[in-house]
Amino acid sequence: MSNDTQQSVRARLALEDGSVFCGTAFGDLTPRTTDGEVCFNTSMTGYQEILTDPSYAGQIVTMTYPLIGNYGVNEEDVESSQIFARGFVVRELANITSNYRSTQKLEQWLASRQITGITGVDTRALTRKIRITGALKGVLSTEQSLSDAQLVKLAQEARGLVDVDLASVVSCKTPLRWSENLGDWAPAQGIVNHTPGSYSVVAIDCGAKNNILRNLVDVGRDVTVVPNTATAKEILSYNPKGLFVSNGPADPSAVTQSIATLRSLIGEVPIFGICLGHQLLSLAMGAKTFKLKFGHRGGNQPVQNLATQKVEITSQNHGFAVDIDSLKKAGGEPTHINLNDQTLEGFRHASEPVFAVQYHPEAAPGPHDSRYLFDCFASMIQTGNSPSGEQMDIAQRKRSDVTQMLEV
Repeated sequence: MSNDTQQSVRARLALEDGSVFCGTAFGDLTPRTTDGEVCFNTSMTGYQEILTDPSYAGQIVTMTYPLIGNYGVNEEDVESSQIFARGFVVRELANITSNYRSTQKLEQWLASRQITGITGVDTRALTRKIRITGALKGVLSTEQSLSDAQLVKLAQEARGLVDVDLASVVSCKTPLRWSENLGDWAPAQGIVNHTPGSYSVVAIDCGAKNNILRNLVDVGRDVTVVPNTATAKEILSYNPKGLFVSNGPADPSAVTQSIATLRSLIGEVPIFGICLGHQLLSLAMGAKTFKLKFGHRGGNQPVQNLATQKVEITSQNHGFAVDIDSLKKAGGEPTHINLNDQTLEGFRHASEPVFAVQYHPEAAPGPHDSRYLFDCFASMIQTGNSPSGEQMDIAQRKRSDVTQMLEV
């Protein structure tokens, strides 16, 4: 459905397998052709957070929920300073924005940031194709002079994400201090008190979401964010009590400088990793990663704690995973598993204060089942021991107890 605030411009999404999906452009309507890996996200809401998540760099994002844009956008619900997704695909763009917090329509916001979207696409058919075929390179085009065959050829010639280091592209360029906490967005289902600024933490920015940094501050961390190219010596110069490794885009094995840095820091300081950070720590230990067929992206991924068999519903966004057998050989102990495909979702180091998860405990958007992991990081800094699956379960139960104010 075209939107009445913009003129009608034909757009096409061409895939490397020869498929071409036609629709109407929204956002930036200037003639342009953009390539990227086409992926899908199963979240019902959160398109603004998704588009500004640096982990989507190099990707054209398809939303499986059929109506997008109905609550507009605002200046608060962003996960970074810009849009990192290369294009946006929806079934139907809402004509009416209805939310008291909205300051702008989705298409106006995309246009102001020179991002093109396409509406009117059968996203169910597109998603089914990706699930069956696997991840596909594609191009999103509003250039009427290009034929379908030319667009398909451009998709086939696109670089894709394998062996590409995009973490170094999206990372901050200079160190910075982060002081913003969750504020009014603190989860209502669990309250855990921490002493603010009690422990200094360095966060390696491989494409960090703002909400991760807010959560670190909320559990009493004094956070300094550094580029992913920072050396071990530079990181240790801050005298951190803990080190955090963030999420980020593309192929973890290509982020060689960060892997080498982490390898030298294991055993020197307690380390917690999320998403790409989980993969980079695994590689630094000597494990291997591989590309998933179509990735995990959405707010409804079931993950099981292997020690307790307890299941949590998680928010995820990743296209690569860690090989479990190689992780065990490298001294890692799996703590969590994905119930959909049995891939690794979390591990701890057998002898060093290191643990990581593949999913997103900060959600944004998504369930809050996993925010206890930030408490586990705080405890690991205090004890010098990586948390076991049972200890993680205890921390989660404390978060869920809304009748107490707990000191950690």
